[in-house]
Amino acid sequence: MNIEELKKDFPLLENNEITYLDSGATAQKPNQIIKAIEEFYEKYNANPHRGAYSLSMEATEVYEETRTKISKFINAKNREEIIFSKNATESLNLIAYSYGMENLKKDDEVVISIMEHHSNLVPWQKVTKSTESNLKYMYINDDFELSDEEIESKITDRTKIVGITHVSNVTGTINNVKKIVKYAHKKGAIVIIDASQSIPHMKIDVQDLDADFLVFSGHKMLAPLGIGVLYGKRELLNKMSPFLMGGDMIEYVYEQETTFAPLPNKFEAGTQNVEGVIGLGAAIDYIESLGYDKIQEIEKYIVSYARQELSKLDFITLYLTSNEEKHSGVISFNINGVHPHDVASILDSEGVCVRSGNHCAQPLMRFLGIDSTCRASFYFYNTKEDVDKLVVALNKAYNMFKKYIVR
Repeated sequence: MNIEELKKDFPLLENNEITYLDSGATAQKPNQIIKAIEEFYEKYNANPHRGAYSLSMEATEVYEETRTKISKFINAKNREEIIFSKNATESLNLIAYSYGMENLKKDDEVVISIMEHHSNLVPWQKVTKSTESNLKYMYINDDFELSDEEIESKITDRTKIVGITHVSNVTGTINNVKKIVKYAHKKGAIVIIDASQSIPHMKIDVQDLDADFLVFSGHKMLAPLGIGVLYGKRELLNKMSPFLMGGDMIEYVYEQETTFAPLPNKFEAGTQNVEGVIGLGAAIDYIESLGYDKIQEIEKYIVSYARQELSKLDFITLYLTSNEEKHSGVISFNINGVHPHDVASILDSEGVCVRSGNHCAQPLMRFLGIDSTCRASFYFYNTKEDVDKLVVALNKAYNMFKKYIVR
């Protein structure tokens, strides 16, 4: 199946004359996922875990089948290590409050990278202040990568938690998380991996990585909005207190005390986003039917071509590593002297969809000495023609503004 045939699976791309280059924010949804959600509402719509009647039990079965599917998809040791959440942000907050608050002490250290999304940064600011522990950063070098020296100088015997993005949502840098996990464990720290920007593009094996926690959002990997996953090692999750309280996460409730349900229910209070779970299961089926090898083959070709064509434009600055093997499908750039929002607006007038802003990574922007960038993010449904349209639109934007640019 070629890319043009694949594109026909995506109704929004088929029905609109647009070049969609914002999959890092959210991926488009294929017909197979849309139909899976419709089928759930047509055949199984009931509240899982709530009823003793057959329809509710069927809803419970399809809901829990997806948990098993995800555990196999990321090679978790136990299915109860898979916790459903609203998104990666909620998963990271759960870890920060349920694990961080309970385990950090005065003068302990939390180490994260300067590349982190605010979701893996702001919670740690609050938790370290509350526990009188310290928040430290690993900084990138001139090639937008974390050096071994930086990792080893920042992760010390005082480090208790390391938070690291697998792939930067700004630079597209693929961090060597396996190496970071190994070094952090040697120092006695646990590691939280944010796989939001990696799992749509590459196979994740939590046992091979030896990740203590790993989070991702379904909507970046074809699934609906509003569904996320937290993976955690069972022994860690069992020791943690619930993050949210309410229905279905309890065992017994008395007037003055409550005992909590075992994993995974302990962390899934209230009625869940069942359609999102079903859609995520269908997204996994779609990805596995296509195969990560095919996804990476397509993306490597498209992203390499984009790097090549964009590097020819002498009026833009690119923010990405020179090592293509360490670079995923995100390319941030600026037209020198022109605000990214203005650039994005001109591109939109040409039907080219890119994101502009700080990408929820303000500390990284300040470290780079800029306020914001434009960002083109690619997925397997993008084509060479999409890149060509981006280049044409960028030339138009530059020609509109060049007489106003102060050199």
